[in-house]
Amino acid sequence: MGFASGLPLALTGGTLTMRLAEAGVEVAAIGFFAWVGLAYGWKFLWSPLVDRAPLPLLTRLLGRRRGWLLATQLLLAAAIFVLGLADPAAGLTRVAVLAVLVAFLSATQDIVIDAFRVELVSADRQGAAAAMLVIGYRLAMFASGAGALVLAEWYGWELAYGAMAALLLAAVLVTLALPEPAAPAEPSPPSGRRGLAFRLEQAVVAPFAEFFTRNGTASAVVILLFVVLYKLGDALLGALTSPLYVTLGFAKTEVAAIVKSWGLVAVLVGGLLGGLVVRRLGLLPALWLCGLAQMASNLMFLLLYTAGHDLVVLGATITIENLAGGMGTTAFVAYLSSLCNVTYTATQYALLSSLMAQARTFLAGFAGLFQAVLGWPGFILLTTVAALPGLALIRLIDRRARAAERAVPAGQRA
Repeated sequence: MGFASGLPLALTGGTLTMRLAEAGVEVAAIGFFAWVGLAYGWKFLWSPLVDRAPLPLLTRLLGRRRGWLLATQLLLAAAIFVLGLADPAAGLTRVAVLAVLVAFLSATQDIVIDAFRVELVSADRQGAAAAMLVIGYRLAMFASGAGALVLAEWYGWELAYGAMAALLLAAVLVTLALPEPAAPAEPSPPSGRRGLAFRLEQAVVAPFAEFFTRNGTASAVVILLFVVLYKLGDALLGALTSPLYVTLGFAKTEVAAIVKSWGLVAVLVGGLLGGLVVRRLGLLPALWLCGLAQMASNLMFLLLYTAGHDLVVLGATITIENLAGGMGTTAFVAYLSSLCNVTYTATQYALLSSLMAQARTFLAGFAGLFQAVLGWPGFILLTTVAALPGLALIRLIDRRARAAERAVPAGQRA
């Protein structure tokens, strides 16, 4: 499922922008294609529909989650295939519309997969499940990034995108093989309430109201702010690592070998380590430890900038940064999963992951401005400092959780 989730991202991101550049599209126009990713940040808007609405025939045959997953994957594979057939030189608007469609269907698939994982896996195994998600996601990004570029070089863009669509279709076999998570009991409408109005309230209002009621308004706001800020330092730095490599004189083959290939190994190992840390320490201590590692790893790029074109230092930088990033992502995904009530899994997880995506898309968009003002050393230090608010919020979340637990009478504690 992690592989299916990660596969479309590069096909509307780095891989697509490479194709546009080869077709002679102006850089200014290519830049606007970054907004295709906004679908991931706004998916909570249609997550209530995915969470509650049945699909004709499919829901009856496969169940609520698997029915939505099968329909989304089939449509997504078709959209990726058609996007590969669209020639940017012949019409950029058609490419843009298809890219937005792929991103929309991909974000919808993410809604279902995240709910599927939270509902199917027990709470004590969410760390391991998050590690598997990270591994599959990263492998898919390698396939649709480096793999698609190699296929495009040898056989053309149409076949490259067709191959990616075929890989996504393979996930359909997993969808059909997995068991359907048990559906939570549907609440009964109070007397005097009409069915349709009550169902709309349960689909749209109840998931958000339940999240704030369960956590308390103040604590819920703190949690949501933490979700936005925890990966902010990584997002800011990640937005400009490629220009930094170019500035330091690294060739594309060197970046491909060390950053893409070896970096993949490092992030997979980091994901497994993150799952182990969550299992051994618990969620909040794991978030703290992995967050510190993420923050410290950004400083490696300051060493790289000082060293210049040095492959050994580049290898060390990528190893440490990707290990820490993989650990942080696993702990973070496990924490987001723990925040969801199974009655509203899809909607609540979509809200949380959408907030996380804002740091990657909207906030990280200002990285270039910061670098222009501060220069590379100042910018790298800024991305390190940007991790501090998220770490501080972990301590605040922990204190609030302990205070809430002490407020519950001893006989009523779980």
